[in-house]
Amino acid sequence: MFSARLRSIFSGADLRVCTAFWLFGLINNVLYVIILSAALDLVGPSVPKSVVLLADVIPSFLMKLVAPYFIHVVPYPLRVILFALISAWGMLLIALTPAYTDGGTITTKMAGVVLASLSSGAGELSFLGLTHHYGPFSLAAWGSGTGGAGLIGAGAYAIATTTVGMSVKASLLASASLPIVMLFSFFVVLPRGPLSQNRGTKTLDEIPGHEEDIYDDAEPENRGLLSESPNGSTIMRTNNNTSWTTGLVRNLRRSRSLFIPYILPLFLVYVAEYLINQSVAPTLLFPLHSTPFSHFRSFYPTYATIYQLGVFISRSSLPFVRIHHLYPPSFLQCLNLLVLVLHSLYYFLPSVYVVFAIVLWEGLLGGLVYVNTFAEIGDQVPKEEREFALGATTRARLVY
Repeated sequence: MFSARLRSIFSGADLRVCTAFWLFGLINNVLYVIILSAALDLVGPSVPKSVVLLADVIPSFLMKLVAPYFIHVVPYPLRVILFALISAWGMLLIALTPAYTDGGTITTKMAGVVLASLSSGAGELSFLGLTHHYGPFSLAAWGSGTGGAGLIGAGAYAIATTTVGMSVKASLLASASLPIVMLFSFFVVLPRGPLSQNRGTKTLDEIPGHEEDIYDDAEPENRGLLSESPNGSTIMRTNNNTSWTTGLVRNLRRSRSLFIPYILPLFLVYVAEYLINQSVAPTLLFPLHSTPFSHFRSFYPTYATIYQLGVFISRSSLPFVRIHHLYPPSFLQCLNLLVLVLHSLYYFLPSVYVVFAIVLWEGLLGGLVYVNTFAEIGDQVPKEEREFALGATTRARLVY
């Protein structure tokens, strides 16, 4: 019974597609995790680790904010090559710049962090857009890979620098080779058929209802502004009377239509998670004799690991669990934040194990909203609008 149910769930899944997108999600996000895990080693004890966090988050967010309006002109193969080169260059800058104690400059290391962040931001919106061509299992595999990046990235860096005894420089140099996996996944593992099938272009004159504004009362099927280029990327096609400025304005209006149903619930989840993990969690301490720990420094890494476990589980759950209403779990995440803030102030939770459960629940909710937001876009947004919508919604991750 169970095996038959499992076969039914994964009916139609292509192993090569799932493998490629799982690796895309893993490699695109794992460098972000490694950089944050190495924050203290990068800047030293005299500089706040928030410097690394800002350098790792802001460029990625800015890329997600503006790239959906121009990245369609870059073919997917060229994008993947650029992502791999930029992220590897960034990690090499971080690894090869001498430590601050040996005369190295933090500025150079932060430049490397910025490069890796730009590549990760552009990579996320591009690979999510690519799932439009490969169906729902590619989205499920991508989500699972991004969830695995948190566990694997932090764990691998800790094992390399502590258990194995590798130096920080050697560990970061090894991580600079990881983008090769992204290239291998795209050019060797991923079947190219779905991209080549989505050929053929349309101008606005060829799209029924083009003479009406895209958000007039025309049916969704008549609102297409995007079509597929011969290289598989999505391009904007306009007639001679439609300027690039007009196209940009229309794209901005399309982005606005995504805000309430998709961007806002995802944004709420990430704001709550960021505040919990970066601001509240370090204050959630208990007397050592009532916990499994011997040192107070063990609390925060344990919370982080439990959170990442929850994220991995829920981001891997898309074939099994679907939610169609995104706001209830977003509000539950805000409730998690409220409970933990109140406990930090008034200390009313009876045990650290209760906090463990809340943090696990936090990770489950965050991953659930992430994958189901993009799954809902795949179900609800018209096909000709979908690739743009998948990429544009990533801007909800302003802080995380």
